[in-house]
Amino acid sequence: MPKSIFDGAHLCVVEALIGARKRSGLTQAEVATKIGRDQTVISTIERSQRRVDILEFIALARAMNEDPVALFAKIVAAVPDHFEI
Repeated sequence: MPKSIFDGAHLCVVEALIGARKRSGLTQAEVATKIGRDQTVISTIERSQRRVDILEFIALARAMNEDPVALFAKIVAAVPDHFEI
């Protein structure tokens, strides 16, 4: 299995989510439980093996006691002006 299937700008999303989880003091399993998913979902996101859609992002942010808008603003500020999707 490759280390990451996404790179560049996507790493800004992953880093923001990992940072939010660590700030919350929650484990991957605890976040997963809060959103009704298995811990492996959080793991694959944090390893850049799975992208997050906007509704998942909102659920994850809220589960980690983050304001989704503020967290998204941090990501937007970190993403380079030009990137591949």
